[in-house]
Amino acid sequence: MKQENTVDLPPDVDPKSRFRLPLPRREDLDEAGRRDFDRANSPGLIAGLQGPAGIRLYSPGISPHLSALNTYLRQQAGFPPAIREVAILATAREMDSQFEWVAHEGEALKEGVSQAVVEAIKHRRSTEGLPQDEALVIELARQLWRDHKVKPEIFARLKDIYGPRQLIDLVVLMGTYANTAAMLALVDMQIPEGKEPLLPIP
Repeated sequence: MKQENTVDLPPDVDPKSRFRLPLPRREDLDEAGRRDFDRANSPGLIAGLQGPAGIRLYSPGISPHLSALNTYLRQQAGFPPAIREVAILATAREMDSQFEWVAHEGEALKEGVSQAVVEAIKHRRSTEGLPQDEALVIELARQLWRDHKVKPEIFARLKDIYGPRQLIDLVVLMGTYANTAAMLALVDMQIPEGKEPLLPIP
């Protein structure tokens, strides 16, 4: 069913920011805030100012720290891109974050995640029959965010694959996207104009 995400915005959502706060004006920001504004407004960012970067303009002090962490996790932690995207999608699914899912489903497919894996995450299906490394990451996300407890056998298998350092980094990656999902939920961030909701949420 098509969502009219241009017209039917919730009444407390600003139509320009697409969340519950108006976008700060660039001229009202300090030097760090203006840098964040310009970075978010540059080509190549998935959502630009109508996304997490726009929300973070309200707390410019956190932006350099989050940016540095994000750069490390995405580019330096050593995860294959497909595993990174499975971790992000599995977290987005458990947080029911429509915005994150819409932003990352296409990216996951582009990075080589199979449609079967995407559908298993999206519809919370069994991971049986999926590639072992991707299935384990999905199970980890489900146990972290749904059960709040990781089974010993899942921990042991993940540790064998990634080692302690990379396993910790994997959980920090998931935690970063869970944090973003919480921030998006707080301000009822709408998906970008022209995009369709992809995640089945009751």
